[in-house]
Amino acid sequence: MSVFNNIMKQYTFKTAAFAALLGLFTITSSAQHAANNQNKKNMNKLTQFKTITVDGLSIFYREAGDANKPTLLLLHGFPSSSHMFRDLINDLSDQYHLVAPDYPGFGQSSSPSVAEFTYSFDHLATTIVHFIDALQIKQFSLYVQDYGGPVGFRIAAQYPERITALIVQNANAYTEGLGAALQPLVQYIQNPDAETEKTARNFLTLDVTKWQYLDGAEDVSKISPDSYITDQYYLDRPGNDAIQLTLFRNYGSNLPLYPVWQEYFRTHQPATLVISGKNDQLFIAAGAEAFKKDIPDAQISLLNGGHFVLEEKHTEAAALIKAFLVKHHIR
Repeated sequence: MSVFNNIMKQYTFKTAAFAALLGLFTITSSAQHAANNQNKKNMNKLTQFKTITVDGLSIFYREAGDANKPTLLLLHGFPSSSHMFRDLINDLSDQYHLVAPDYPGFGQSSSPSVAEFTYSFDHLATTIVHFIDALQIKQFSLYVQDYGGPVGFRIAAQYPERITALIVQNANAYTEGLGAALQPLVQYIQNPDAETEKTARNFLTLDVTKWQYLDGAEDVSKISPDSYITDQYYLDRPGNDAIQLTLFRNYGSNLPLYPVWQEYFRTHQPATLVISGKNDQLFIAAGAEAFKKDIPDAQISLLNGGHFVLEEKHTEAAALIKAFLVKHHIR
């Protein structure tokens, strides 16, 4: 009987030890699985820097977040590139899929000469549509700033079914939004000669690029010099002045389209959030408020900053965007 008891004791001990080992393995496997999931989430949040060929051009873009989540297409302004969205992308990539391209002639995208490429807002919009198609993006919330307005509003008016929401930051679709600081460019558009070109060229200088970032800022110490220095690097490339002057002259093509875009707003009533810097002298606050004329439910949340308000207010902007998109069931 004692022999039997000893055998049973050994069996019980071995069984308990095996169970403990199995439990430890299960805990370890679960922990590893959780760690792998977290690593995957962290990888999704990281911004990737990519290029894709569109219409024979190399289009650079930043991408972050899970592609299975709702997409935000971020369209930059002058004189910047997708670089202007670097902080906002990091702020939003835990919940959304972010895509931010550089236009031809801007940032890291191809920069063909004015003899090789037609630099017009119509053509930039067409290129971005082809870019969207190449990435197989079916629907997206559209974020526009400055030049992103005339590029993005063309796309929205042409493909309203693809737009889930509009986010407007210092972009214009109303004449009351045109600030006095634009007057030199207006004169160049209306009468492009040597004298008006000389004045327009001031917008290609470091002083004015820096002014666009610092003017109206709540706290200039929060504006990284990397922002305007990066923009100026691209502006100073040989031949880029001709590209920018061509687009300056073509900017006049946008104003006749204001009624078209406003009709799109009235007809389709896109969920709209305006988060412009209220101290901007280029596209002034009255133009931000004007969106309510055609989209009564538009949320106007002006931030205390200037033309490039994301430089110091990206965290506040991201919080507004997240709450707005959740409100409209885009999540």
